This record gives sequence, C-alpha cells and structure tokens, in this order.
Amino acid sequence: MTRSALLVGATGLVGGQLLARLLREPRYDRVTVLARRPLGLEHPRLDARVVDFAKLGAEDLPEAGERDVYGALGTTIRQAGSQEAFREVDQHHTVRVAELAREAGAERIAVVSSVGAGSGSRAFYLRVKGDMEAAVTALGYPQTEFFRPSFILGHRPSRRRGEGLGSSAATVLAPLLAGPARPYRPVPAGRLAAAMIAALGEDRPGVRVHTHDDFLALAPEPAAPGA
Repeated sequence: MTRSALLVGATGLVGGQLLARLLREPRYDRVTVLARRPLGLEHPRLDARVVDFAKLGAEDLPEAGERDVYGALGTTIRQAGSQEAFREVDQHHTVRVAELAREAGAERIAVVSSVGAGSGSRAFYLRVKGDMEAAVTALGYPQTEFFRPSFILGHRPSRRRGEGLGSSAATVLAPLLAGPARPYRPVPAGRLAAAMIAALGEDRPGVRVHTHDDFLALAPEPAAPGA
C-alpha cells in the first residue's frame, strides 16, 4: 500500500539524506517538499514547493494531504542571528508544518530533535527543542517519533565554523562514550534518516523518543561512507 510523505528541511544535512531515501522508498508514491528556495532537483514522485514558512498556510500543502511527515528543520543561533530567530525556525516553523499537516489528515510524524531536549533545560537550545517536542505531541498524531541525535556526521552544503574539528573529535571520542553516555555518540546523517523512515514504516501508535542505540536498531545496515 503506497503512501505520501511531506518533508521539511530537505536542504540540510539530515533532510537531504531523507529526501534521497524517500524518493527511493517503494511505499511512497509522492514526496512533497516545502523549502525556502528551489531544490534544483526533478523526480517523477517529487512535488517541491517554495514557501515562506513565516506565512505558511493550508494552501501550501497538497489538497490530498500527506500521511507521513518528516521534520528536519534546523539552524544555529549564529546562523539565525538571535535566539528569537532560532526559536522561530527550530520550534515555531516545525510546529506549524506539523499542525497544518495534521489538519490535512497526516497520521504519522518523525522529527529531528536533540539529545538532552527538555522544556525545563537550563540550556536555551535544549529548551527550544523540548518546547517543540511538547507542542508537536499536543497535536495528537496517532504516531509520533522524536529522534534525539548528538553530533551528526556528514557533509553539510555550508560548513559551519569548527565543524571539521568537531566531527573528528566526536569520531575519536565515540568509543569512550559508554553506559549512560551512549546517547551522546555521533551518528551518520544517512543512518539517522534511514532510522526515521523505518520508524514510520512500523505503524506503531504512540509517542516515542529515540537516541543513538535506537537509530542503530531501526537502521541496522551500515551507512555509506560520509552519509
């Protein structure tokens, strides 16, 4: 039985991996992408739409509605320019997309969050992620899957300051992150994307939070180098 999918964040590291895999996934006959700029990609099953997330409305989504939603929107405070702008992207835009999709009939959602996310966190970044999770949960999707990675490995279209050094350090230190620290191990973007798609393929009602070991269990196949 085929489904349709809605993806936001397709121009980012995890979102790009999600898009490539969704277009190859046989259970989807249509993949709708909402993005701020053209993707520069054509595919018979791809419906790419350029939108203004600050003014997003029901008219920006397909009339038929998408059953599965994948959220990979994300930025940094440095890139956004302020804490308020960061919250606008990582929380408000993500929640607005989820809300509109739910109203259109979406039943399953998988969203990238962050290890340590919590509305009561002292760290602003983690507090925003926690607030986002709480707001998405309140929308009442039959199936909600939150993915909380630590450092995500892969080639980003625009490299952030210190990213190469951080990637190398995360890879070297990974074996030392054992026991309660295992959720902080780095994960390849491709492995994370594959885990998100696998989770929505299981059709398990409820709300779940996934960390590092869950990613590996959901997507046991090795990710391609640099994926």
